[in-house]
Amino acid sequence: MTALNRVPSLMARAGTASALTLAAVGGSIAVPGLSTDASAATMATKALNIAASKKGAPYQWGAIGPRRFDCSGLTLYSFKKAGKKLPRTAAQQYNKTHHISSGSRRAGDLVFFHYGSNVYHVGIYAGHNKIWHAPKSGSVVRLEKIWTKSVWYGRVS
Repeated sequence: MTALNRVPSLMARAGTASALTLAAVGGSIAVPGLSTDASAATMATKALNIAASKKGAPYQWGAIGPRRFDCSGLTLYSFKKAGKKLPRTAAQQYNKTHHISSGSRRAGDLVFFHYGSNVYHVGIYAGHNKIWHAPKSGSVVRLEKIWTKSVWYGRVS
């Protein structure tokens, strides 16, 4: 059996949820005998996976986890667990990132929502024009399509 023929059985053992998460973050499956672009997950990918693991956690203004979050609290918590310290607010986080174009964005980058020059919301880019975020009071951490063109992107380094 070749390495490529083993992929379906590996997928079956990993489970549907793992495959869906992998697809959402744009990841790949490491198959013995096949080369891969990276042998370990990057800090940004780790942060993205941590945010995704908080799916369903309730929104609470000012909360930084581990059970409740506001938008910047989720990004702060996720990157801290991945090994990188971020400032507390969305605007402060925007000022600490390397600003990139939408064409350069990749999974794990931060997405900053703005009105004019004021940043008011942040999430973690998951690929396919979607973000993991803690949207608002009465809601929960979730994966959602980016709903506006008034966004800026930042890469945590």
